[in-house]
Amino acid sequence: MRANARQDLARAPKVPARLVVPIALGTLLQALNSSMIAVALVGIRSAFHAGASVSWLISGLYLATAVGAPLMGRLADILGPRRVFFGGLAIVAIGSALAPFAPNIGVLIALRVLLGIGTAAPYPAGIAMIRAYADRHGIGNVVGGIGVLAIAGQVAVALGPPLGGLLVQFAGWQSIFLVNLPLIAVAVFFAVRYLPADEQRSGALRKLSTVDGSGLVLFTATMSALMLFLLSLAETPQWYLLPITVLLAVLLFVRERAALRPFLDLRLLTDPGLRATYARTALTYVAFYLIFYGMPSWLESGRGLDTGLAGLVMLPLAALGVVVVTIASRMQRRNGIRPLLVIGSAGLLLGACLLALVARDTPLALLFGVAAVLGLPNGFNSIGNQSAVYAAAPAGQAGAASGLYRTSQYIGANIAAAVIELAQTGRSPTEGMHVLGYVVAGIGTVLLVTAVFSRRLRSGINRSV
Repeated sequence: MRANARQDLARAPKVPARLVVPIALGTLLQALNSSMIAVALVGIRSAFHAGASVSWLISGLYLATAVGAPLMGRLADILGPRRVFFGGLAIVAIGSALAPFAPNIGVLIALRVLLGIGTAAPYPAGIAMIRAYADRHGIGNVVGGIGVLAIAGQVAVALGPPLGGLLVQFAGWQSIFLVNLPLIAVAVFFAVRYLPADEQRSGALRKLSTVDGSGLVLFTATMSALMLFLLSLAETPQWYLLPITVLLAVLLFVRERAALRPFLDLRLLTDPGLRATYARTALTYVAFYLIFYGMPSWLESGRGLDTGLAGLVMLPLAALGVVVVTIASRMQRRNGIRPLLVIGSAGLLLGACLLALVARDTPLALLFGVAAVLGLPNGFNSIGNQSAVYAAAPAGQAGAASGLYRTSQYIGANIAAAVIELAQTGRSPTEGMHVLGYVVAGIGTVLLVTAVFSRRLRSGINRSV
């Protein structure tokens, strides 16, 4: 029976590589531009004689991507995902070409915001194209395609800092923007050849005119207020933004309930399956970024390693994520979503317990082992959550649903930044690392319990995944 099931899976139609590869190339831009900037901040600060404002080169992109991803996803559903995919690449190309010539830090921050908007497009537009192709060709399981996108993200996370370091060292900070241009050229080449045309090639302006403008403005304002509030938590919390966010959210809800053609289909937020997945994704990324940013800081300040060696210790975390994604994709085809999330949550809990035990004299070999253990949950959680969003999204809302998935990631990232700041205040680096370990362990426990007992996570192969 099991052998027959494997044979049936092997014979089942799959999303072709010619469709997935161009999408993966486009999604690389977001992860690379998020990670490469870290090694260029010193040079940019010196070039523009800037102070703390350079931090907005990171925060601005996060804010723009968090707001832009659902917007681009909704536009992909309305105008056609191929158009939005190419539009995003064009925006990134313009921002990348202009950034090296920015006259001051303010203009450079504005161009990073532009990059955030552009890099927000390929993922939700790509998922919408995969969904449309799968529906047309009767493909019930697209986890292989989703797995390729997850692998691309893991590779970009792993290569971003070392690639950025080499570029800055030999070509200056400007090179981290210019490197986007050849990547965009390659993505465009394959996209022109292989991405399917949108179903309706005409009437784009007419479709755009039907977009609920009030809903779009309210959604953008709501998400901007929320992200600005979360960004402020790491330093000086701007509490007045919290009631503003709530008020805007209420106005958005009322407006979209009354609109004939709402910008935001409230089913995406009221559907229990999607809502649970977005919450689970946000929690998962709180834990991920606590590790991704907190552990290197402790390796340098608490363990006394230089920057290069600290980066090397972190390499297994990203590298194993690439390998695990492949394993998780195969498991999901056979066993469904629940086992992936159970394994990912259990791995996160185990790694967190190890983090809570590290000390200044912990041998390097053990630190490599801790990083390796922490790398294992990434692939399982990533494939599990992305597949859950895909399975629960309404047929015509795959782009918007995937965009909100991206937003939940950045909500998690900004909460993590605040938690790291709180954990380090008034404590030694090692004590702060232990606090982060306890927090991650708590998150892992919550995720594990919900994965095991959730009635909405089916243990079998999920339809339309």
